[in-house]
Amino acid sequence: MAFVQEPDRALGRSWLVLSLLSLLQFLIAVDVTVVNVALPSIGGEFGADAAALAWVVNGYALVGGGLLLFGGRIADLLGRRRLFLAGAAVFGVASLAAGLAPTLETLVLARFGQGVGEALASPAAMSLIALLFTEPAERAKALGVWGAISGSGLAVGVLLSGVLTELLHWRWIFFVNVPLALVVVLVTPLLVRRDGPRAGGRLDLPGAALLTFGPVALVYGILRAAHHPWTDPGVLVPLGAGALALGLFVLVEARTREPLVPLGFFTDRTRAVANAATVLLSAALSTTFFLATLYLQNVLGLSPLQSGLAFLPFCAALLLAVTRVAGLIRVLGMKHTAIAGLLCTAAGVGWLARLPVDGRLWIDVVPGMVAVAAGMAIGLIALQNAALHGVTEADAGVASGVQRSVDQLGGAFGLAVLVGAAASVTADAPGGPEALVAGYRTAFGYALIGVLTAAAGMALAARNDRRPS
Repeated sequence: MAFVQEPDRALGRSWLVLSLLSLLQFLIAVDVTVVNVALPSIGGEFGADAAALAWVVNGYALVGGGLLLFGGRIADLLGRRRLFLAGAAVFGVASLAAGLAPTLETLVLARFGQGVGEALASPAAMSLIALLFTEPAERAKALGVWGAISGSGLAVGVLLSGVLTELLHWRWIFFVNVPLALVVVLVTPLLVRRDGPRAGGRLDLPGAALLTFGPVALVYGILRAAHHPWTDPGVLVPLGAGALALGLFVLVEARTREPLVPLGFFTDRTRAVANAATVLLSAALSTTFFLATLYLQNVLGLSPLQSGLAFLPFCAALLLAVTRVAGLIRVLGMKHTAIAGLLCTAAGVGWLARLPVDGRLWIDVVPGMVAVAAGMAIGLIALQNAALHGVTEADAGVASGVQRSVDQLGGAFGLAVLVGAAASVTADAPGGPEALVAGYRTAFGYALIGVLTAAAGMALAARNDRRPS
């Protein structure tokens, strides 16, 4: 009897481990959006304008996204439990530093530190999940839970930001991470087995540096372009430096014996298309969070607390959709489920692209946000499954790092490009709410084009896979 129960006991332990890994991922996801509602309060305390405050949002995503591939490679070489523990510790310390930050510059540096913590912990955790749950059905279910917790963290971040900023102080949006990160650090050794012997290897430090610097430089140039001509040296120099860094990254990876990510990794068409689609979907999602929050406060006149509460229908739709993803994948397959999620997101973004100046929350905002929530849950989880297609012990960390990296960097680039487009339209329009809304509509329109492009790419990949070889 004991022998019969052993698989159930092992599976139960796996789900306990998943719960622990998901707790830190929840904190990481919360911190992607938790600063949005608090930005006016942070700017008021430090006397910072919108351009400076943008780094509080994007700095975290850029450093985290730029180093995620490096984190995935380290996890494969040095051990996933070690890296997960190190990332949790760095994330907790950086959160404490952010809460205590005496200046805006210190706060941005602390946000960079949170990004480093994410880059170490997130790919390690995701690869642990991929290796713990080897059966396709169980892996889909586990990644569904992971995606639900991550996605709900994005929404809860907005809600938590409004509650803590209005009832306590904006610094508490960072302080709440500290005790939970400590729980993760203390409990992980009790649940997660020690790492086994690791194969030797080298770390691609030049590749990691180039992949981190390139996106930061590009986003800096894009954000400056919202208020300066494209021919301004302050725009051209960082854009050129960023593009050069990314070009050098490709060359370094092609010539390095042990690259950060082997370029041959992308010869798997399913992985390549899934990661490309993730970039466009994440760009739309990050823009939706940012601009919807601004619309609620700057146009509809809601308070930070009211703005946070307005995201409750989003959370409910997200959680409901997540319960259906595993079933959809079984019936439709990964690619067609991803297409369904992308089309649902497109419907929501399209609804938000028609935001009026005299809008009403339950008619003009909530329906679009609910559709985006459902599409986000279905699309991202299906794309995560597709991005982990065919992974092994040797490359699970790389696959996880790539997926998380394109997710983060796609969101950061989307925020920079689309919010920059919105700012340009607003600057050229007459003042007042009409100018703001014109910019928001433009950004949502571009986001819609991106999501539809991703859906078309996934549809083409699915059609080609049905052809005889």
